Amino acid sequence: MQTTILLIGAGGQLGTELTQGLRKIYGSDHVIASDIRDAQGALKEGRYEKMDVMQRDKLFEFIKKNQVTQIYHLAALLSATGEKDPRWAWKLNMESLLFVLEAAHELKLHKVYWPSSIAAFGPTTPKQNTPQYTIMDPTTVYGITKLAGELWCEYYFRRYGVDVRSLRYPGIIGWKTPPGGGTTDYAVDIYFKAIKEKKYECFLSADTYLPMMYMDDAVKATLDLMEAPAEKVKIRSSYNVGAMSFCPAQVASTIKRHIPDFQISYKPDFRQAIADSWPKSIDDTPARQDWGWKHQFGLEEMTADMLKNLSA
Repeated sequence: MQTTILLIGAGGQLGTELTQGLRKIYGSDHVIASDIRDAQGALKEGRYEKMDVMQRDKLFEFIKKNQVTQIYHLAALLSATGEKDPRWAWKLNMESLLFVLEAAHELKLHKVYWPSSIAAFGPTTPKQNTPQYTIMDPTTVYGITKLAGELWCEYYFRRYGVDVRSLRYPGIIGWKTPPGGGTTDYAVDIYFKAIKEKKYECFLSADTYLPMMYMDDAVKATLDLMEAPAEKVKIRSSYNVGAMSFCPAQVASTIKRHIPDFQISYKPDFRQAIADSWPKSIDDTPARQDWGWKHQFGLEEMTADMLKNLSA
């Protein structure tokens, strides 16, 4: 049977670029992007379906009609946005995942991808080199849904044999789409503002260290995991995955090397408490050992690439 991939939540920051990455591998005819909104930008260049993942019966009908074999399920409310409406964040994030896992089991899909996050950790999690297996006590509804989702993924793998795979993403930074409501999104917005206004007011303090990853590496990690032989995927909850760790002051410093008159100021808001509950750096040894994860971008390389592309 040929591979047909459905990517749910394709209109988001990661979804847009992951769709492009998948189309390069499988061809535009075999990758169906979907979102609750109309197609934007690059998503118009291939198959697209406007879809509400919360309509379970329509989702199942679409999967059967189009002979979908893999699902990448990215639709979710992120950390800061989720805190504004916790009950809806829980409903959307949890029920949509369960619909996808049910579909994978009942319709015999080959693979499912679902992203977790460092938000699944919490204030008593070790902050430095956070290990794969550790205390997880999230303080946001987003983090709670990620921890619960990890357990559901592992359950469907153990109980029903669903080949579900997941990564605990750090903050993801890319230039193709604006920030989307996450606590780590200062590290996206700062580059946009550096180009447009040469100044930025940061909602986190200058020395708030968080694990981060450039979009190219996030896409690469996702595709590497999904292309790995099943026997090499030994963790079915979610893999720690990392690349770099930095604070706002360090980002500003690297930007100033390219834009000397760039200025940054700091005005921490409610997102500071969220960031303070998360790891400062990640130990992703199992991902590197099990399926060969290796990142390519550090802060200097990422800054140069971000500013070059945004300027263009």
